[in-house]
Amino acid sequence: MALVRAAQQTSSSYSCRYCRYHVFLSFRGQDTRKTFTDHLYTALVNAGFRTFRDDDEVQRGEGIKLELQKAIKHSRTSVIVFSKDYASSTWCLEELVMILERKRISADHVVLPVFYDVDPSDVRKQTGSLAKAFARHQKTQPLPKVKAWREALAEVADLAGMVLQNQAHG
Repeated sequence: MALVRAAQQTSSSYSCRYCRYHVFLSFRGQDTRKTFTDHLYTALVNAGFRTFRDDDEVQRGEGIKLELQKAIKHSRTSVIVFSKDYASSTWCLEELVMILERKRISADHVVLPVFYDVDPSDVRKQTGSLAKAFARHQKTQPLPKVKAWREALAEVADLAGMVLQNQAHG
Protein backbone atom coordinates (compact mmCIF):
# COMPACT_ATOMS: atom_id res chain seq x y z
CA MET A 1 0.00 0.00 0.00
CA ALA A 2 1.45 3.34 -1.08
CA LEU A 3 0.38 5.10 2.12
CA VAL A 4 2.26 2.60 4.27
CA ARG A 5 5.39 2.96 2.09
CA ALA A 6 5.18 6.75 2.43
CA ALA A 7 4.85 6.46 6.21
CA GLN A 8 7.83 4.08 6.34
CA GLN A 9 9.96 6.53 4.37
CA THR A 10 8.84 9.32 6.69
CA SER A 11 9.60 7.39 9.85
CA SER A 12 13.07 6.42 8.68
CA SER A 13 14.02 9.83 7.31
CA TYR A 14 14.33 11.51 10.71
CA SER A 15 14.00 10.70 14.36
CA CYS A 16 11.54 12.27 16.72
CA ARG A 17 12.76 12.06 20.27
CA TYR A 18 9.45 13.19 21.79
CA CYS A 19 7.10 11.36 19.43
CA ARG A 20 4.71 8.90 20.96
CA TYR A 21 3.00 8.14 17.64
CA HIS A 22 4.25 7.61 14.13
CA VAL A 23 0.90 8.68 12.69
CA PHE A 24 -1.96 10.90 13.85
CA LEU A 25 -5.07 9.93 11.90
CA SER A 26 -7.64 12.70 11.33
CA PHE A 27 -10.99 11.75 9.78
CA ARG A 28 -14.73 12.28 9.94
CA GLY A 29 -15.83 9.18 11.81
CA GLN A 30 -19.38 9.26 10.55
CA ASP A 31 -18.11 9.09 6.94
CA THR A 32 -15.20 6.66 6.99
CA ARG A 33 -14.66 5.09 10.43
CA LYS A 34 -16.08 1.67 9.52
CA THR A 35 -14.76 1.65 5.95
CA PHE A 36 -11.64 3.26 4.52
CA THR A 37 -10.20 4.70 7.73
CA ASP A 38 -10.56 1.41 9.58
CA HIS A 39 -8.68 -0.39 6.79
CA LEU A 40 -5.99 2.31 6.74
CA TYR A 41 -5.58 2.18 10.52
CA THR A 42 -5.28 -1.62 10.46
CA ALA A 43 -2.69 -1.48 7.66
CA LEU A 44 -0.60 1.08 9.54
CA VAL A 45 -0.73 -0.85 12.82
CA ASN A 46 0.06 -4.15 11.07
CA ALA A 47 3.07 -2.45 9.44
CA GLY A 48 4.35 -1.54 12.90
CA PHE A 49 3.32 2.11 13.12
CA ARG A 50 2.01 3.47 16.41
CA THR A 51 -1.12 5.21 15.15
CA PHE A 52 -3.37 7.60 17.05
CA ARG A 53 -7.07 7.20 16.37
CA ASP A 54 -9.38 9.15 18.66
CA ASP A 55 -11.76 6.32 19.48
CA ASP A 56 -8.86 4.15 20.70
CA GLU A 57 -6.58 6.67 22.37
CA VAL A 58 -8.65 9.39 24.07
CA GLN A 59 -9.10 8.48 27.71
CA ARG A 60 -12.59 8.65 29.21
CA GLY A 61 -13.03 11.76 31.33
CA GLU A 62 -10.15 13.62 29.66
CA GLY A 63 -10.58 16.89 27.79
CA ILE A 64 -10.81 15.90 24.14
CA LYS A 65 -9.19 19.03 22.74
CA LEU A 66 -6.23 18.76 25.11
CA GLU A 67 -5.79 15.06 24.31
CA LEU A 68 -5.88 15.80 20.57
CA GLN A 69 -3.35 18.61 20.93
CA LYS A 70 -0.99 16.32 22.84
CA ALA A 71 -1.37 13.52 20.30
CA ILE A 72 -0.70 15.86 17.36
CA LYS A 73 2.29 17.37 19.15
CA HIS A 74 3.73 13.91 19.79
CA SER A 75 3.23 12.51 16.27
CA ARG A 76 5.72 12.40 13.42
CA THR A 77 3.11 12.42 10.68
CA SER A 78 -0.52 13.46 10.29
CA VAL A 79 -2.73 11.72 7.77
CA ILE A 80 -5.91 13.65 7.09
CA VAL A 81 -8.72 11.74 5.40
CA PHE A 82 -10.93 14.32 3.69
CA SER A 83 -14.40 13.01 2.93
CA LYS A 84 -17.61 14.67 1.77
CA ASP A 85 -18.70 15.63 5.29
CA TYR A 86 -15.26 16.30 6.84
CA ALA A 87 -15.88 20.06 6.92
CA SER A 88 -19.26 19.68 8.60
CA SER A 89 -17.43 18.66 11.79
CA THR A 90 -16.06 21.52 13.84
CA TRP A 91 -13.86 18.95 15.65
CA CYS A 92 -12.26 17.91 12.35
CA LEU A 93 -11.66 21.52 11.37
CA GLU A 94 -10.12 22.28 14.77
CA GLU A 95 -7.85 19.22 14.40
CA LEU A 96 -6.81 20.45 10.97
CA VAL A 97 -5.82 23.85 12.35
CA MET A 98 -3.83 22.15 15.15
CA ILE A 99 -2.07 19.88 12.63
CA LEU A 100 -1.02 22.80 10.46
CA GLU A 101 0.19 24.73 13.52
CA ARG A 102 2.32 21.69 14.43
CA LYS A 103 3.70 21.65 10.87
CA ARG A 104 4.64 25.34 11.12
CA ILE A 105 6.41 24.81 14.46
CA SER A 106 8.24 21.67 13.38
CA ALA A 107 9.31 21.55 9.74
CA ASP A 108 9.86 17.79 9.99
CA HIS A 109 6.20 17.09 10.78
CA VAL A 110 4.80 15.53 7.60
CA VAL A 111 1.17 16.14 6.62
CA LEU A 112 -0.36 13.76 4.10
CA PRO A 113 -3.85 14.61 2.85
CA VAL A 114 -6.02 11.81 1.50
CA PHE A 115 -8.95 13.00 -0.60
CA TYR A 116 -11.45 10.17 -0.22
CA ASP A 117 -14.30 10.57 -2.68
CA VAL A 118 -13.82 14.35 -2.65
CA ASP A 119 -11.92 16.49 -5.13
CA PRO A 120 -8.89 18.44 -3.84
CA SER A 121 -10.20 21.57 -5.62
CA ASP A 122 -13.44 21.31 -3.60
CA VAL A 123 -11.33 21.31 -0.44
CA ARG A 124 -9.14 24.17 -1.66
CA LYS A 125 -12.06 26.37 -2.76
CA GLN A 126 -14.66 25.03 -0.27
CA THR A 127 -17.14 24.14 -2.99
CA GLY A 128 -19.59 21.26 -3.22
CA SER A 129 -20.41 19.64 0.12
CA LEU A 130 -17.83 21.86 1.83
CA ALA A 131 -19.71 24.98 0.71
CA LYS A 132 -22.86 23.67 2.42
CA ALA A 133 -20.93 22.99 5.62
CA PHE A 134 -19.45 26.49 5.65
CA ALA A 135 -22.85 28.07 5.03
CA ARG A 136 -23.94 26.44 8.31
CA HIS A 137 -20.70 27.36 10.14
CA GLN A 138 -21.01 31.02 9.16
CA LYS A 139 -24.36 31.15 10.97
CA THR A 140 -23.12 29.53 14.18
CA GLN A 141 -19.38 30.15 14.55
CA PRO A 142 -17.29 33.30 15.08
CA LEU A 143 -16.00 34.78 11.82
CA PRO A 144 -12.27 34.55 12.77
CA LYS A 145 -12.66 30.82 13.46
CA VAL A 146 -14.43 30.22 10.13
CA LYS A 147 -11.73 32.22 8.36
CA ALA A 148 -8.99 30.12 10.01
CA TRP A 149 -10.75 26.91 8.93
CA ARG A 150 -11.06 28.13 5.34
CA GLU A 151 -7.38 29.08 5.24
CA ALA A 152 -6.36 25.72 6.69
CA LEU A 153 -8.37 23.82 4.08
CA ALA A 154 -6.85 25.88 1.26
CA GLU A 155 -3.34 25.34 2.65
CA VAL A 156 -3.62 21.58 3.08
CA ALA A 157 -5.25 21.09 -0.32
CA ASP A 158 -2.06 22.48 -1.88
CA LEU A 159 0.04 19.71 -0.33
CA ALA A 160 0.87 16.60 -2.33
CA GLY A 161 -1.55 13.89 -1.30
CA MET A 162 -3.60 10.98 -2.53
CA VAL A 163 -6.90 11.13 -4.37
CA LEU A 164 -9.05 8.03 -3.88
CA GLN A 165 -12.51 7.34 -5.24
CA ASN A 166 -15.05 5.33 -3.30
CA GLN A 167 -16.01 2.97 -6.09
CA ALA A 168 -15.52 -0.62 -7.12
CA HIS A 169 -13.42 -1.39 -10.17
CA GLY A 170 -14.53 -4.18 -12.41
